[in-house]
Amino acid sequence: MEIGIDSFASAMYGTTGITPGLAMKELLERIALADQAGLSVFGIGEHHKNGFLDSAPAVILAAAAARTKQIRLTSAVAVLGAADPVRLFQSFATLDIISQGRAEMVVGRGSSVEAYPLFGLNLSNYDELFSEKLNLLLEIRKNEFVTWHGKFRASIDNLPIYPRPLQEKLPVWLGVGGTPASFERAGRLGLPLMVAVIGGFTERFRPLIDIYRQAGAEAGFSADALKVGLHSPGYVAADDQSAITEYYPGHVDQWNRIGRERGWAPITRAQFEFNVSPRGVLVVGGPETVAEKIINHSKSLGGIQRFTFQMDNAGLSHSQLMNAIELIGSKVIPMVSKSVVD
Repeated sequence: MEIGIDSFASAMYGTTGITPGLAMKELLERIALADQAGLSVFGIGEHHKNGFLDSAPAVILAAAAARTKQIRLTSAVAVLGAADPVRLFQSFATLDIISQGRAEMVVGRGSSVEAYPLFGLNLSNYDELFSEKLNLLLEIRKNEFVTWHGKFRASIDNLPIYPRPLQEKLPVWLGVGGTPASFERAGRLGLPLMVAVIGGFTERFRPLIDIYRQAGAEAGFSADALKVGLHSPGYVAADDQSAITEYYPGHVDQWNRIGRERGWAPITRAQFEFNVSPRGVLVVGGPETVAEKIINHSKSLGGIQRFTFQMDNAGLSHSQLMNAIELIGSKVIPMVSKSVVD
């Protein structure tokens, strides 16, 4: 199983915030450490609002590519419905060249929708925009010369799109939340699936993943081609109590901030305890607890091939995040790998 980290390039450590320059410097240090520690993948999200520095994820990943050697670098997720697929492909093809074949994309509709009005798009076309642009992106990946006609973008008439990536087929994952049609679409297209689970019991996504696998099989794709990844909030410290004590205050602050934007009720301690329980979504604890939870989540979902932590939006300091990365590399990954082999 591949294990990595997804970041939203937060500039809000705790409640006071830090300067953008320092936040970016420290983020790049964490990506470099993740590479050295043996993590498989590092993803950068996409937001267009105060407190986040990830509006241009390919730029951050390109800076990281120059500092790393092995780790795969991906969007997490690129808001494809609000992007031009040609420019997005060109950016990540360029990243693939810079990184010597380590670039990937996770694309989705985006749960944070501020990009749509920013780029003059109507949210009433939310799904239609994504569907059309995904089809164009896959066409560009497949063909150097592209002919394409759609509703939301100017037509392309047998034009070449450069540069081409070093990888013969630039990996494109489909990032999904809880919409059954999104799981079915990923399976029908034979795309690897990245499932974002941010609340409740992770096992409740098993029926949706079954839809994905069934749709993929009916479309003629092998089981090996239908990879599943899981993205969840998490944090690793020396032991369970330390992890919970360090993670809880910032997690509640961050969750309630999002809740005020989206009309959610404030989170309670009971809800946190529910989510940090063995079946809950928060992968928070000491290395043994975290490894066991990842393994159990994989079993409950019928087997996953990738797990990514989202942990830099919970008010944790740079030193705490660096320590967590070291623990993931030195302890969590070996324990998960041994379980998979056994």
